[in-house]
Amino acid sequence: MSKDYQIIVIGGGSGGLTVAAGAASFGAKVALIERKSSLGGDCLHYGCMPSKALIHGAEEIHQVATYESLSSKAYDSYFSKTMARVSEAVKDVQHHDSKDRFLDMGVDIYESEARFVDSHRIQVGNEIISGKRIVIATGSSPFIPPIDGLDSVDFLTNESVFSLTERPEKLAVIGGGVIGIELSQALSRLGVEVTVLEGAPSILASEDEEITSIAEELLNEELTILTNAKVKQVEEADGKTVLTYEQNGNEQRLEVDQILVATGRKANIDRLNLSAAGVYVTDGKIDVDSTMQTSQPHIYAVGDCNGSMPFTHVAGMEGKIVVSNAVFGLKRKASYKKVPWVVYSSPEIYHLGMTEKEARDQYGDDLLVFKTKLADNDRFMAERNTAGLVKVMTKGNGKIVGAHAIGPGAGEWMQEVGTVQALNKKFQAISNIIHPYPARNNIVSQTSDLYWREKLFDSKLNDAIRWYVKKFR
Repeated sequence: MSKDYQIIVIGGGSGGLTVAAGAASFGAKVALIERKSSLGGDCLHYGCMPSKALIHGAEEIHQVATYESLSSKAYDSYFSKTMARVSEAVKDVQHHDSKDRFLDMGVDIYESEARFVDSHRIQVGNEIISGKRIVIATGSSPFIPPIDGLDSVDFLTNESVFSLTERPEKLAVIGGGVIGIELSQALSRLGVEVTVLEGAPSILASEDEEITSIAEELLNEELTILTNAKVKQVEEADGKTVLTYEQNGNEQRLEVDQILVATGRKANIDRLNLSAAGVYVTDGKIDVDSTMQTSQPHIYAVGDCNGSMPFTHVAGMEGKIVVSNAVFGLKRKASYKKVPWVVYSSPEIYHLGMTEKEARDQYGDDLLVFKTKLADNDRFMAERNTAGLVKVMTKGNGKIVGAHAIGPGAGEWMQEVGTVQALNKKFQAISNIIHPYPARNNIVSQTSDLYWREKLFDSKLNDAIRWYVKKFR
């Protein structure tokens, strides 16, 4: 006889924990299934937390290297100390997602694989449990491309790179997306000679083209980026790993100590036996509607496994929606138009809404684009960090449709634009807010002032204003 629950959550990452905690706090009987020994998911153990700890440690070493030359021996020492700090940071954050916390909430935790028996019953180990409603939050794992010989070498992914204790002298990174770029720069700053191989014409394919161009130029000062470079073969030779790649029709070879594969993610759904539950899958991802419901109305899917947006904060947002819908029977819908993300490179890259190309395709002549270079802002001039840009796009009435920036701390000071958009306010409203001088977010206010210049001072209305002032004032 199976044990019955009102909510069964499969997966102990950001989305799953949001649902489990939310449902339990409202009195639902909840089961949480996690196949690994600890909660927290990919973000805590292999993603957001360790990567940001690594990036911060690498930034500190980079600052030291700016003023003094570091020896190979010094880099070895800094590398091992930084990786130890990364491990400590993960352990500290782990307490927030401890099993005891959820057990105290009344959540039953099953440490096992989950496999659907039918649309309501799930096998966990030797038990079968039943759920009135079920939430799939199994996340994703690294996608390994079918490169000849890759499976014969001991390559790294984001799940193993943080376990390094010794500094590799030369590293090849296959993939120039967010994960590849963040880790490449951090490792380069720790004394590793890094070469990024990206098969597309540019890195960071989802970013605004102008922002990407600036990022690529700056990153090339610290590491080597090869675009249009497709890896064809990997092999071991004389204790080294050799990659054969094709770039612009020419075949070349690269010898390194190790390889980091960062070519995207795949949903962790293969072992769930979703066909037994009648849950539809397309291109390896679970089909969901805007309420997070699958093809079975009582089964929901949140986070990376549904293929929406591969970010922890998105999984959390979707988890909150599922709590409302699964526990209270509401029909809240997810919208991704106002979801920002940040590439934590140095300088940081902020992304909200459409790129300029996407916005021009949709809005045409009604699109307004406002740009301010960091070189035109007092704070960034004072810090000697002038290589960067703020770009905000609006419709003619000031409604924000996209915002992008590259600059130190952009993830923090650009969120002001995201807040204004989320509150359904117009971009020009920022111009009326007093910003402390010379805070970095002054550049956002400076950019919003351009709206009035565009709509007022550079328009025919300006002639009328000049006439009025001259005549009556």
